[in-house]
Amino acid sequence: MIIAVAVCAVAAFCFKDALFGIILAPRQADFITYRLLQRVAEFFSGAGEGSAMLPMDVRLINTGLAQQFLLHVKTSFYVGFMLALPYIIYLLFRFVSPALYDRERHYAVQLVSSGYVMFMSGMLLSYFLIFPLTFRFLGTYQVSDVVENTVTIESYIDTLLTISLSMGLVFEIPVVCWIMGRMGIINAGMMRRYSRHVVVALLVVGAIITPTADVFTLLLVSMPMWLLYESSIWIVGRSKS
Repeated sequence: MIIAVAVCAVAAFCFKDALFGIILAPRQADFITYRLLQRVAEFFSGAGEGSAMLPMDVRLINTGLAQQFLLHVKTSFYVGFMLALPYIIYLLFRFVSPALYDRERHYAVQLVSSGYVMFMSGMLLSYFLIFPLTFRFLGTYQVSDVVENTVTIESYIDTLLTISLSMGLVFEIPVVCWIMGRMGIINAGMMRRYSRHVVVALLVVGAIITPTADVFTLLLVSMPMWLLYESSIWIVGRSKS
């Protein structure tokens, strides 16, 4: 597993232009999310092309001598781990599968596959929706026209990685609830009964995993968690039927 991560990380490090072309894409005004929002805003406002949304102009800067190189190494490691993750899961499954019965192995395949799909879904949602909206809102917000927005590259990448990894883990909520439901720890009725308490807990978790202190990002992160919890109630109910 270590060798797989190392090989993928070195490959990501060597393809620097392609790697950072993808990572830095949300800062560009023509990013796909912004274009779609532009069309939606134009449709509902009836305004002409390019007039429904404010333009975005945010500059990224570097403030440390070795900072860009260290960020390159750190980002390559994270990407290398994500690229090697399917192989890591495969090795772990091969290690434990001989000790499982056929039925247990069947459930394990479903569990691992679902967990991986949900994790990647959370990462993609973060990249295409939550982070771009967060970056556009905070990056273009000004208290005065005389204050120019400049964001450090370290802040940009750290925020992207933190939100993406957090959302990947958050999307495991249905999988965890399914496991607990199969074990008899929770049931759909219990989850509905404590839904109000869970909403408060999700807001607290959202505030913890949100790298920024604004309410806008908190709501963007908390809303998917609430939807995942509601879907988990249905999943747990179905698992017992």
